[in-house]
Amino acid sequence: MLYILIFLSKIIENALATLRLIVVANGKKLIGAILQFVVALVWILVTGAVVVDIKNDPLKIIVFALGSFAGSYFGSVLEEKIALGYYLLTIIIEKQNGKKITELLRNHHFAVTSVKALGKENEKYVLMILTKRKYRKKIISLIKTIEKNPMIITEKATPLCGGYHFRS
Repeated sequence: MLYILIFLSKIIENALATLRLIVVANGKKLIGAILQFVVALVWILVTGAVVVDIKNDPLKIIVFALGSFAGSYFGSVLEEKIALGYYLLTIIIEKQNGKKITELLRNHHFAVTSVKALGKENEKYVLMILTKRKYRKKIISLIKTIEKNPMIITEKATPLCGGYHFRS
């Protein structure tokens, strides 16, 4: 029973620690501080349980490490599902699809700025879309219904002021 408790505690601790890093990186300091408090509590409790009589029960070390591994992985998966933050998508497409794709995205309530551009061999459209991370796959899917091979560049972004950038 103690091994299961150590394992589950480490999963919780490491998952919360991973989330804490992401939350703080996205400017949510208070939530990050609360998560750190919980992480510290779990850590001290589980570490205390592991170090008691560690020489006679080294299996606790393995369970502790396996829980850390699983917790780190689970935290990363969880963070991907929550998808905090924003991306700036820059999409380069063929000129003939520019207006159609811009219209399609706007009809789905995405903010799009489109610019005519000159590629190496012909004219292009460059679309710039500031969006919440959770909408990235939806946007790419919409674009690919019209343009089969767009060039797509993503960057982590932080909106500062002005403009329309929230999907309703």
